[in-house]
Amino acid sequence: MTLYGQDLGRALRPGDVAAILRRAGFGTARFVWDDTGVFEWRDGGPDVWLMP
Repeated sequence: MTLYGQDLGRALRPGDVAAILRRAGFGTARFVWDDTGVFEWRDGGPDVWLMP
């Protein structure tokens, strides 16, 4: 995951996304996972998780 060009970590499952966002200070924020104005998904989407 990146935020403003800064690498925050790699998310392999939905819980990873939540943990990374908490560490970045977004612990109480509510997101709509399919909002393309907020998230850019690569190799899938909010419902697709591929194992490396």
